[in-house]
Formats: sequence, structure tokens, C-alpha cells
Amino acid sequence: MHRYGIPLLVPLALLTACSGGGGDTPSGKDTDGPTAGPGPDTASPTPVLDADPARLPKDRKAALDLIAQVIADPESFGPGVVGRSPYESGPATWPVLGADCVWRQEKPADDILATLTRDFEVPAAQGKGPVRLSAVVTVHRTREDAQWEMAESLEETMRCPTQQLRDGERIGSMVSAALLGGEATQTTSEDSLSEAGEYTSTELGGPHAYAWEQAQSLQFTMAATGKGAEGRTEKEISDLVAQGLSTMLTRIGSAVEKQS
Repeated sequence: MHRYGIPLLVPLALLTACSGGGGDTPSGKDTDGPTAGPGPDTASPTPVLDADPARLPKDRKAALDLIAQVIADPESFGPGVVGRSPYESGPATWPVLGADCVWRQEKPADDILATLTRDFEVPAAQGKGPVRLSAVVTVHRTREDAQWEMAESLEETMRCPTQQLRDGERIGSMVSAALLGGEATQTTSEDSLSEAGEYTSTELGGPHAYAWEQAQSLQFTMAATGKGAEGRTEKEISDLVAQGLSTMLTRIGSAVEKQS
């Protein structure tokens, strides 16, 4: 899953930057596009990547090749992380949050060149339950499409106070934050969102710590998610998520920036 959100506490600056005209939604969550609410604005941050236009993907094959370079692997999160089975979602699916606040897999919208999700785990050990992790990279056709995905994430967050992930999994009690590029210490992406809260499941019980982070640069979005278990601290989950996303942000720079 690329993201799951709950009631949002977000700086006014982001709401201002993400409000504006309509357009096709980039995330595939609503193919008719939002009729009201957040959207990208022409006053968005200057790109933090000095990209070589020749290295930016223009078609699905190039987008899939780039995703393979960028998306997290087990080592991206740190020691002890392993891939889950199934390891990859397949590039033909895209998570959509329905009006009933339940996530489902659907076909990506036309404005997405390619997207891929991977699932990982820190295995249970010494009285601690397993940590479930995921990473997703999405390549949009344009930078504005990627900005729409970020803006739409805000819209989803505000309309669904609790959400069902997979069968038997729910999240709630979320605290959220957002930073545009250049705000505070946010210098690694044009836009970033983060959430922390509680995760419960029929398998692992709960509530346990939950964390999600997503970032956008140019036409790309990257996200990492962590779902805790018995004996796992909030810091442990948030550190794993931050490390996974940081690795992907570094890789996207290496993949598309101009070479000296």
C-alpha cells in the first residue's frame, strides 16, 4: 500500500501550496478527478533535483527501469529486514481508497507511467512481534501529476478518520505533518507527508505503532510504511520507515540528476 491517512494536522503553507485548479487525478484513486479540495498550484517549490531531461522516463518501459533502480530492497531499511511473500505487488495494480474508507487494488490511471510496491518484514524475535514494512515508487507522466497525488493524499486523509487496509487490518488515532521543500530541514524533496498512529490486526492484535512517509520530487513519488507489533516501539517503526524513504530519495537523485 502506498499510504493510509487519518485526521490531519498540517501546516497552512502546504494547504496553500496544494490548493488550486482541477485536473486529472494522478493517483488512480478517482479517475474523474476531484471536484473540490486540494490540488497543485503554480507556486510550488523549485525542484531539488537538477535533473538531466534525457534521464527522465518518457514511457512505461523507461519508468519500470527507473523504478528498479530506485525502489527499496531489504537492506534499504537496515539489518534484519527480509522480503515478504509475495514480494512485489505487480505494476498493474494501484491502491484506491473507496468512499467506505476501505483500500482496494485497481488499475492505475492513465497519468501513471508505472508504479511498484514491495513488502518486507522484520521477523519476530525475543518476545517481539514482526514488523511489516512496504515501499512504493510511482512514476507519473508529469511533475504536476505527482503533485496531484500528494494533494489528493491530503483530501483522503481528511475524509476518512479510520481506514481498513487489508482484511483484518485497520489504522486510527493518527497525527500527521507536512513540509514543502525548504521548510525547516526539509531539503530532500519538493513535498513530504508523514503520519504516525495506531495499527490493529486480527493476526497481531494491537494497537501497535504505525508510521507512513511519502515524498515527491519532479514526476516521482516514493513512500514507505511500517506496521508494528507487540514489543516494538514507535521510534523503532518510524526509524525504519525514515531509513527506507531516505534510501529511495538518494537513489532517485543518482538515477536522474545531471552527470558532471
